[in-house]
Amino acid sequence: MTLDIPQIALNDGHPFAEVGLGTYKLAGDDGIAAIRSGIETGYRVLDTAVNYDNEREVGEAVRTGSADRDEIIVTTKIPGRHHGYDEAIASGRESNETIGLGRIDLLLIHWPNPSVDKYVDTFRGMLALRDEGVVRSVGVSNFTVPMLERLIDETGVVPAVNQVEMHPYFPQAPLRTFHAEHGIRTESWSPLARRSDLLAEPLVAQLAQDYGVTPTQLVVRWHVQCGSTPIPKSADPARQRENADVFGFELSDIDVKRLSNLERGRLWGGDPDTHEEM
Repeated sequence: MTLDIPQIALNDGHPFAEVGLGTYKLAGDDGIAAIRSGIETGYRVLDTAVNYDNEREVGEAVRTGSADRDEIIVTTKIPGRHHGYDEAIASGRESNETIGLGRIDLLLIHWPNPSVDKYVDTFRGMLALRDEGVVRSVGVSNFTVPMLERLIDETGVVPAVNQVEMHPYFPQAPLRTFHAEHGIRTESWSPLARRSDLLAEPLVAQLAQDYGVTPTQLVVRWHVQCGSTPIPKSADPARQRENADVFGFELSDIDVKRLSNLERGRLWGGDPDTHEEM
């Protein structure tokens, strides 16, 4: 049975699901099959990037999957080497051709790369793509509050989404407050804090038992109640279903806060002020 994952409206009026599917490293025929399985499970937000080298597979999974194309929200990202106005336009057009679905539903700047200082011009190029109809919604990834403020001040446009590292070890409360005040949707990469001890935390195990769910479902539900769209990645159909089957229970406000109090900070050194990717 296909799961019904609820949707919210972005600040530009377009829909966005409350849980999405990460596709990093889902490549080749196996990747297509895994993404298609996610679509059959009920995922409608699919997250890829130029640097994931699997845009073609995402497009093929949507074309051959069980859902209507217009139900699917395909996200991709402009890499650092394509920063700049003209470069962003060329990058978006190339991604659109590679995905092959007629449009990109959400285009993000992958990393701000502040030393290059071209993210504002990159965003302007993305707005031009939106005006052309190549892109439906525009957003960013790994942006801090000062970066968002500058982008909004200099372009007059509020990004629809900011995709950032977020999990109970790094709940991003100040950033999420800014997002809420400006109508920016938070999206969480590595929502289960991969390669960490999060799912084995005694608090997580105890609360999962109390609510009658798995530790993974508990953490995904925490994201939903924090107002963020998590994008857990899995190629396994059973795990895909587990990750998204989180709408039959609700955490108390106290338990959301208890999970947030596990905060440690960033886990992998990806500080947007210093970390850059091309």
